[in-house]
Amino acid sequence: MILQKKFMTLERFIYEQEQLYPNATGQFSGLLHDLSLAAKLVWREVSKAGLVNILGVTHKTNTSGDVVKKLDEFADETVYKAMDHGGHVCVMASEENEDILHIPDEYKAGKYVLLFDPLDGSSNIDANITLGTIFSIYNRISPGGKGTLDDCLQSGSNQVAAGYIIYGTSTMFVYTTGHGVHGFTLDPSVGEFLLSHENIRIPKKGKIYSMNEGNYRNWSSELQRYVDYLKESDKETARPYSMRYIGTMAGDAHRTLLYGGIFAYPGDKKNPEGKLRLCYECNPMAFIIEQAGGRSSNGKQSILNVQPTSLHQHTPVFLGSEEDVKLCEEFLQGKR
Repeated sequence: MILQKKFMTLERFIYEQEQLYPNATGQFSGLLHDLSLAAKLVWREVSKAGLVNILGVTHKTNTSGDVVKKLDEFADETVYKAMDHGGHVCVMASEENEDILHIPDEYKAGKYVLLFDPLDGSSNIDANITLGTIFSIYNRISPGGKGTLDDCLQSGSNQVAAGYIIYGTSTMFVYTTGHGVHGFTLDPSVGEFLLSHENIRIPKKGKIYSMNEGNYRNWSSELQRYVDYLKESDKETARPYSMRYIGTMAGDAHRTLLYGGIFAYPGDKKNPEGKLRLCYECNPMAFIIEQAGGRSSNGKQSILNVQPTSLHQHTPVFLGSEEDVKLCEEFLQGKR
């Protein structure tokens, strides 16, 4: 007899979760459906990017000074257009745009706020390496009408949902609403995301560290000692660790979520606040990791407790297995 996993589409899963809340209006479910559609549209272009004239640059730069790739621009427009007319969100913000993104006047404004990185890892586009879309959802705090900047500048602890879509050897939609982390893999033959990773739990301790060691000489001495410690041989503490680094946060964090260990993009002498964005990348990933039983930190406190002061604020980030991140914090704080 062949034992099969429960056959569950993302749409059905969202619907069944909605039934657990008698007062649900359907807005949240509709928002997630729209996001899954955007993910399929972006996947369609990513999967054939080498075959059409969509690779390369647009000669524009985003708010961080990075050159915007054509596929970046497509992903940004696709997510916005998939979300702007459903009546579920009141305002959006994207890593690719300097200011908040208003809902067009002809459409109804909803009660949710969406922040997103439309195509994480864009420096890898032309090399055909893993890319991702990262998103974060909040309840609005403004009283009504169109959303405001304050709606977008909420601490990560206020997130009602967060997730990412991985465009790799297979395409996965991973998300949490604060009640476990679940992963759905796209079956292109039927065009549906199917539940493949139910209730993901990150190991308490891993054997992989993921960070750009090319910046080693610019790191603090405390962080250098931590990485040196990971590379030492010691059977009792399961060292040395293996280093794995893609350069796409969604991909590196996804591997860390499944296998354990630590992912980090710290500050350094050149960039004290690091390279990654608090609102678009670190908050959603921290929420997912913590919901899976892991830990996040900026070296001093949980990423989720940091209050954003600007849309494109950067932050050092350390996230992964609880024991690994705790140990890293001890080194960073001079306790080891």
